[in-house]
Amino acid sequence: MRECKNLEYKGNTGSNTFMKTISAYANYGDGKIVFGVSDDGKVVGISNPVEECLNLENKINDSIKPVPEYFLEIQDDSTIFLTVYEGRYKPYLYKGKAYKRNDPATVEVERMEYNRLILEGRNQSFEELPSVEQKLTFSELEEELVRTLGIREMSTDILKTLELYSERDGFNNAAALLADCNSFKGVDIVRFGENIDEIMDRESYERVSILIQLKKSMEMFRKYYQYEKIEGIERKVLDKVPERAFREAMANALVHRMWDTPASVKVSMFEDRIEISSPGGLPAGISEDEYLNGQISILRNPIIGNIFFRLRYIEKFGTGIMRINNAYANALKKPSYKIYENSIRVVLPVMATDNILTDFEKAIVDILVHDDAVTRAEIEKMTGAGKDKTIRALNALLEKNIIGRKGAGRGTRYRIL
Repeated sequence: MRECKNLEYKGNTGSNTFMKTISAYANYGDGKIVFGVSDDGKVVGISNPVEECLNLENKINDSIKPVPEYFLEIQDDSTIFLTVYEGRYKPYLYKGKAYKRNDPATVEVERMEYNRLILEGRNQSFEELPSVEQKLTFSELEEELVRTLGIREMSTDILKTLELYSERDGFNNAAALLADCNSFKGVDIVRFGENIDEIMDRESYERVSILIQLKKSMEMFRKYYQYEKIEGIERKVLDKVPERAFREAMANALVHRMWDTPASVKVSMFEDRIEISSPGGLPAGISEDEYLNGQISILRNPIIGNIFFRLRYIEKFGTGIMRINNAYANALKKPSYKIYENSIRVVLPVMATDNILTDFEKAIVDILVHDDAVTRAEIEKMTGAGKDKTIRALNALLEKNIIGRKGAGRGTRYRIL
């Protein structure tokens, strides 16, 4: 096995450079260091592994502060496996510095990350810290609370209940983010033309309440992705992108982003899609699979998340991805998600009305995705549907340019374009 983010090889125990890796594992996630194996994965062995285990234990206890949780094990009488567990009392320092893994390398963390480790070790988040600004007003928040919860007016007691204010520290950063004016970056929206060199429209919502940021983002969305259609005597509003999917993605970007990063949530609007990129990767303790399957139970900003929940901007915590996917349940093109170390990107494809499928049409598409070039009779057999229903659905999919056909008569076969 090659060296990677959570595995490092050391030919011997002579150098203390592995102490940086111990610091990295204790700060950011479990990992192993194998002594007696060269960088290329070849076993070279340790001459006296029992004695070296004692030496390693003394070195770790003397060098890493606070002492992390770890386990030493001798294998095959020639190699030593050191397992280091992520700790609760961060930061774990070697010679006064904290480290992290960058693929197979170990590097010193920057100041901002160091501050985050301190907060994590205190079981505290950035939003809980006292705000630099203490002269804050909340007209937008008050208006929303009156509308959704029926309060008469904002009061100090309500601010305390919402965990935005305390007698000891005053307003916190969560309060500043919800205040009418603040010093934080916000949302940057760009509407592109045929390519990224053609900018048709641009709006930046900064230094204002995140409630205003969400509201203005929705207005920009409706400007480009909603239109009216008259059917008979009725005037219907139709979405090119499901509004509830965009709202959910934007609300999640504001709730889960890292607010100590001086960067905006970037929304890129194209003819065929919307891309939403928010600063900050996944919260600590959440895997990519858990995120994509709607298993988020750890909020990076629980105070803001609770207020968004009370205001009904989001529903149950951890269901954002599921709700976005449900909005596209009968669409041919699905949302996609990309998770980076320092950001998360959500892509919402345009779902024009002629690409919205009925349940039966979707069943036919699923068949053609897995079995290319299928006859109508085969589709009828697989779905259990009658001839007339199948013909109507196939003709509808042909008109929507989703499927094509080849051949004639009983030999006609259908396939996904």
